[in-house]
Amino acid sequence: MDLAQIQPAGNREMEEMDSSTVPILENNFKKTHFPGMVRQKSYIFDGHGNYYSKEWDLIEGNGKQFCWYHVELPKGKQKLSQSAQHLIDVLCPPLKLQDILSLVSNGPFCGHVDGALVFRVNSPGPPSSNFTFRLAARVTENSVITVSLGRVPRLGFSPVGRSLLSEIPSVETPRGERQQGSSIVIREHVLEFLLTMNHSEEADNPVPKSVSNLVVHVIDTHVDHLQDVVTQLEMELDSVELELDQGGFALKKEMLDDRRFPKMHLNLQRLLQVIAHGEQVFPRVKEKGSSKHWFASEDINSLEELIGRLRRLKENVGFLANRVTAIQAGLDSWQSEQINRKLYYLSFLSIIFLPLSTITGALYSRLSAWRQRRSLLRNWSYNRRSFLRRSVGIQESGSGGYLKI
Repeated sequence: MDLAQIQPAGNREMEEMDSSTVPILENNFKKTHFPGMVRQKSYIFDGHGNYYSKEWDLIEGNGKQFCWYHVELPKGKQKLSQSAQHLIDVLCPPLKLQDILSLVSNGPFCGHVDGALVFRVNSPGPPSSNFTFRLAARVTENSVITVSLGRVPRLGFSPVGRSLLSEIPSVETPRGERQQGSSIVIREHVLEFLLTMNHSEEADNPVPKSVSNLVVHVIDTHVDHLQDVVTQLEMELDSVELELDQGGFALKKEMLDDRRFPKMHLNLQRLLQVIAHGEQVFPRVKEKGSSKHWFASEDINSLEELIGRLRRLKENVGFLANRVTAIQAGLDSWQSEQINRKLYYLSFLSIIFLPLSTITGALYSRLSAWRQRRSLLRNWSYNRRSFLRRSVGIQESGSGGYLKI
């Protein structure tokens, strides 16, 4: 599996369980038709704050135990039917076709499918886009199956000792000298990446003690992922505005040619669509979860807080969309000014050259008339000389009295 088995300190209850309570791993050697196409993670939780990696057997837990199976679909140019085939390959059996379709279809959904609570927030954009989000979950009393498009930050679990945030940082020296002590040097690009994160690392995730805790954790990571994308867009927009203030003609023309802001506006619309799906689905998850005896009341309150975060995030994205629209309008006005300036130059040149064209036309007409008159005079003189020659010839021949026949 992706994560090594973790042994909680001071708690050996999971090791002392007999074989009757531990799920039997029946499908350990199941062959798949698409090996390596999807990433799989599976955990088992004991309900007391401990978790272990387990085999991919799709078996539910017993008692307080519950299992989590996560499928990560690849972000690439593939059809929705291919994603469905990948899910069928790794989730069937025991899942049925209606379960697969409810997990992989586009659009928002929340309802019961074959006795399980299924919800999804799948956007219909291209899978290769960074602004296409797909998250679906199938929840029962002792198991959760989730499907995501690409990696979702902080979704999994890892040991606490591996967290970078729990280390003591130090500033990198100009000469690259290592400082004494147990602190870790944090480079500038690492800090830039961490500043775009609105959440902790996987090692800092609290281990869920119930299925409802796990559902809240999955939705929380989804909202954090959306918040990360919005933060990156804000930073990119700030840098673009600074470049526009300092840039000149070439930079503005390049941005217009690349259609940078229309593409950014399209990405923001896709992001708004995903947030709208969450606004439709997550309140229904809270409503349907409140009717389950295994869904804790504190998790209902946590879902309400996440819904409020999602609404505030929608307002931020709308503000970013207005900023992009304003920048695009400024570039359009600048482009129209450039066109008007060129038209002004052309009209100025036409004002200068219009009298010249009139004078040139008059001179050309006079020149053509002079050439025509000269050609007429030349033709008249030639005809006159030829007439005189003929007249002189007749007179010379008529001097003898008669013409020779």
